[in-house]
Amino acid sequence: MATFDDFLNLDIRVGEIIQCESFPKAKRPAYKIWVDYGNEIGIKKSSAQITECYTPEELIGMQVLGIMNFPPRQIADFMSEALILGVYSKNGVVLISPQQKVEKGDKLG
Repeated sequence: MATFDDFLNLDIRVGEIIQCESFPKAKRPAYKIWVDYGNEIGIKKSSAQITECYTPEELIGMQVLGIMNFPPRQIADFMSEALILGVYSKNGVVLISPQQKVEKGDKLG
């Protein structure tokens, strides 16, 4: 079972999607996504299997939550540097976003 300290060890930040493109080399349908997490962290790349619920165009400008302190992961020819958080729904993965616009880099706490 996870502890509260385990949760506190996660560095979860708000970022804004600035670029998105299809990722045909991924094993399952996915996008390559670039997220701006603000001045302190900068831009991080991520691969996300969210093609059922989003087009690349509608993702641009969306604020999302991502985990900053997981190790990078190689996916095909792409290095995923952050994990974007989402919820598995019957229609596919739905991204988690703040209800109101907040500053890039704001920390979940």
